[in-house]
Amino acid sequence: MEKIDDYLDKIATKVLSESARIAEGIPYIPENGRYTDMGQEDIAWWTNGFFGGLLWQLYHHTGKEAFKSHAERIEVRLDQALDEFVELHHDVGFMWLHTAVANYRATGNEKSRVRGLKAASVLASRFNSKGQFIRAWNEDKTGWIIIDSMMNIPLLHWASAELNDPRFKQFAIAHADTVQQYLIRKDGSSAHIGSFNPESGDFIEWIGGQGFSSDSAWSRGQAWAIYGFALSYRHTNNDDYLNTAIQVANYFLANISQTNDVPAVDFKAPAIEEDTDTSAGMIAACGLLELSRLLPKEQGKIYKAAAEKMLTAVLEGYTDFSVETDGLVSGGAVDYHGKEGKNVGLVYADYFLIEALLKLKETEMDLW
Repeated sequence: MEKIDDYLDKIATKVLSESARIAEGIPYIPENGRYTDMGQEDIAWWTNGFFGGLLWQLYHHTGKEAFKSHAERIEVRLDQALDEFVELHHDVGFMWLHTAVANYRATGNEKSRVRGLKAASVLASRFNSKGQFIRAWNEDKTGWIIIDSMMNIPLLHWASAELNDPRFKQFAIAHADTVQQYLIRKDGSSAHIGSFNPESGDFIEWIGGQGFSSDSAWSRGQAWAIYGFALSYRHTNNDDYLNTAIQVANYFLANISQTNDVPAVDFKAPAIEEDTDTSAGMIAACGLLELSRLLPKEQGKIYKAAAEKMLTAVLEGYTDFSVETDGLVSGGAVDYHGKEGKNVGLVYADYFLIEALLKLKETEMDLW
């Protein structure tokens, strides 16, 4: 893929402008071309680590202190969620792998290490021993699991290595096994949510979640599965995880070939207006690039080429490099059924675009 450095230069320039406009803010979806801060009342929102993550990636790439400084301010703001235990759930990996753990890996900051270990302890505490899973969300969802969780459990693998304590990775492995058994279907598609009896641990049913229905194939969920199982293989060398990542990747690629290399919101659903989710494409691209590194060279080339095609489609058709507006990638979708949240910019789409470009150069900062 040509012009990677040109793209990264444009992105770095734009993100510096965004960062200056939003100061120490934590963005999510740009409105009318401008980011607004999530605010402390939403400090536990699941996406609040991704802007920090892309700032650390760009700091790693450019060495510019402005990226590091903003990322550190975001990390400090997230302390409220840890200190007050505000609405924390299965997505603590997304929040602190990209902030505190990234900082510790880059600088050796001991306070950041402690934050990451606290977050890992929160995640580990959600393990249901009867069902062998990490529960999703809060309130009345004590028996739910979610495919997104596969991208959060690397926090547990990091904590195990950091503390030389196998308990954390044991939880991660048990959870991955349960997700693999109950959410991944024979055709390679993934359910979004599975429900279990929290007392007995028995599986009950799939739940629709952000896709069309309980038995559909929400494209971002498929992307989480590709990357999540590839990462679980990297952390464990368990071939079953690698084979699952390949299975879901093949399902994803068979379906994206029908949508001009930009995923529909759901692969098993009636078409809708603004039926794209570029965030699914960027997450999947990172997963495919990860997969390409784990496989023999000739087999890996197939997945690398597919990732490059998705990146090219987004870079040429859905990316705004203007320094006058906020947000890089448009064409995202929060979910299938919602009336709002279609054809929008999503901060995590921007993060995974940047990570994918750096992966192609093999110079990304490993945040997983």
